[in-house]
Amino acid sequence: MSPSAPGRAQAPGTPPSPALAAPPPPAARAAVTGTSVSPTAAGLWRGGRSVLLVTVMMVAGALAAVLLGGQGQTGRPLDPADTSLSGGKGLARLVQARGVRVARVTSVAEAASLSDRAGPAGSTLLVSSGFPLTADEAERLATTPSDLLLAGVRSRLRLLAPGVGPDGEARARSREPACDLPAAARAGSAHLGGVTLTLPTGAVGCYPSARKPTLVSLTAGNRTVTVTGDDDFMTNLRLAEDGNAALAMNLAGARPTLIWLTTPESGPRAAGAPGFYDLVPDGVKWAVAQVLVAVLLLALWRGRRLGPVVAERLPVVVRAAETVEGRARLYRARRARDRAAAALRAGFVDRVTPRLGLPYGAGADAVVNAIAERTGQAAPRVGAALYGPPPVDEAGLVALAAYMDFVERQVGKS
Repeated sequence: MSPSAPGRAQAPGTPPSPALAAPPPPAARAAVTGTSVSPTAAGLWRGGRSVLLVTVMMVAGALAAVLLGGQGQTGRPLDPADTSLSGGKGLARLVQARGVRVARVTSVAEAASLSDRAGPAGSTLLVSSGFPLTADEAERLATTPSDLLLAGVRSRLRLLAPGVGPDGEARARSREPACDLPAAARAGSAHLGGVTLTLPTGAVGCYPSARKPTLVSLTAGNRTVTVTGDDDFMTNLRLAEDGNAALAMNLAGARPTLIWLTTPESGPRAAGAPGFYDLVPDGVKWAVAQVLVAVLLLALWRGRRLGPVVAERLPVVVRAAETVEGRARLYRARRARDRAAAALRAGFVDRVTPRLGLPYGAGADAVVNAIAERTGQAAPRVGAALYGPPPVDEAGLVALAAYMDFVERQVGKS
C-alpha cells in the first residue's frame, strides 16, 4: 500500500509523507488533546434556532391535530361522491363505466320520486347501513317499483324484506357464494359478514356463515329485494379484494338507473352543535401548554447534560471500493459463488425495482414480467438469471454479472 495514497494507513516502519507529516489544523489539535470545540452560546443559538423552530411547529401541529381532529369533515359511509376509505366513489365509477346512470339522493321522498319515474324494472334503489330509516320512510320505500338493495340495513327489514331479519353475528371474512344466484355465482368469493340473516321460503341465501346466509335475495311482487349482512365489501377500502367489485356491480348495476340513497353532506351533526375543542375546559388547555413548555426545557437541559461535543479524527479511512474488493477476494478464495451470485442479484433487484414502478418487496413474477416487458428480453431467461440456481463456475458468475449489467442499462434507457 502506497504511503502517499490519501486516506490509507501507512505500513509499519514507513516514514510519513509530507502531507501526513504536516501539522494538523487547530481543530484537529484540539481533538487530539481532548479540548472542547463546542460552539459558544451565541453560535449555538444561531445554529439551533431553525431546529428549535421546526420542533415547536411540529409540536403545535400535533396538538392542533389532536384537539381539532373532531371538527374536521370525516368520510361519509358508502357515499357515491366520497373518496375516503369508507366511501363508495369506486363502486359509482364502476357501474357508470358499465352504462348505468347513478342518481345520488339524500331523502326518501326524492328516491321514491325517481323510482316512480323510472317505472318497473327500470332502476335499483340502494340503501346502506349509514342511512337511518323511520317507519314511515320504510313504508314509502316498500311501495316503490324499483329493485331494493339493502346493504347492511338491519332495521325496518320487516317492511322492506318480509321474512328477512338479523339471525346472529358473523365475522367479516372471505366467503364462497355456495348458491345458484347468478350475481353471486359470477362474482365468486367475497368479503361478507356482519350478521347472518333468516331465509324465508322461496328466497335464495348465499355466502353462509355457520350454515346461515349473509346475503339473501327474494322476489317481492314484480321486484327483487336483496339484503346483505354488511356493506363493507362495497366501500373503497374493500372493493379490490376477492370478488367484491364483481358482486357489488352485479347487485347495484343490474338496472339502467341506480338510485343511491345516502346521508346529506352536512352529516348528522346539527348546526351550531359544539365541537370537541369547545368541550375541552380552559384549564386543560393551559395545562397542556405548560406541559409542552416543561418538555421543551427538559429536552434542552438533558441535551447539554453530557457536556460539549469533542471532535476526533478517524485513525484510518477505508474506501468503499477496497471493502468491495476485499469481500470479493474472500468469496473467490472460498469458491462461494452462490453467495456472490445472491449478492449480485439482490443488488440488481433493489436498483431496478424503483425504475420499473414496482413497490419494494414485489414478487418474483412481477419483477420478471416487468423487466421482460420493458427490455424485450425473454421472461424465462430473465427469471433464470435472477432466481435460478447459482453459477457452477467463475465463468458463469462473470456471465451472470455481465447479463444483469446489460439488462440494467436497458431498463435505464427504456
